[in-house]
Amino acid sequence: MTSLRPALAALLSLPLAACGAGTVVPRTGTPAPAGPPASAFAKQGPLMGSDAGALTRMFGTPRLDIRETTVRKLQFANGRCVLDAYLYSPARGKEPVVTHVDARTPTGSDVDPAACATALRVK
Repeated sequence: MTSLRPALAALLSLPLAACGAGTVVPRTGTPAPAGPPASAFAKQGPLMGSDAGALTRMFGTPRLDIRETTVRKLQFANGRCVLDAYLYSPARGKEPVVTHVDARTPTGSDVDPAACATALRVK
C-alpha cells in the first residue's frame, strides 16, 4: 500500500500541472507602451465644442431643446436633414458644449453631419 501513495499523489497532481498552477511569469521590467490619449477618439467636426448660442446663431431656433441632468439635446431640421447636437458641460459651472452630433434625412437614413450642417445654413 505504501508503494501506491507516491503514484496516487502524482496522478492527483496532474490536473493542477495542466492548469499551470504554480507557474510564475517573470516581469520584463519594461512597461507596456501607452495608448493614444482619450482625445484621439473624439469625433472631429465644425460643430464640436460649440455652445447652444453658437448653434442657434448658425441654424436658428432649434426644433427641439431637451434638457436632462447632464445633457442638452438641440435638434435642427429643414426638410432635407435633421441634426441632433448633444451638449455636455466640460466641468462643473462651465457652459455645455457639443460633444456628439448625429445627422439623418427626414426618412431616417444617416448623412454626414458636416453636409447636414451646411444644408441647414442654406436658407
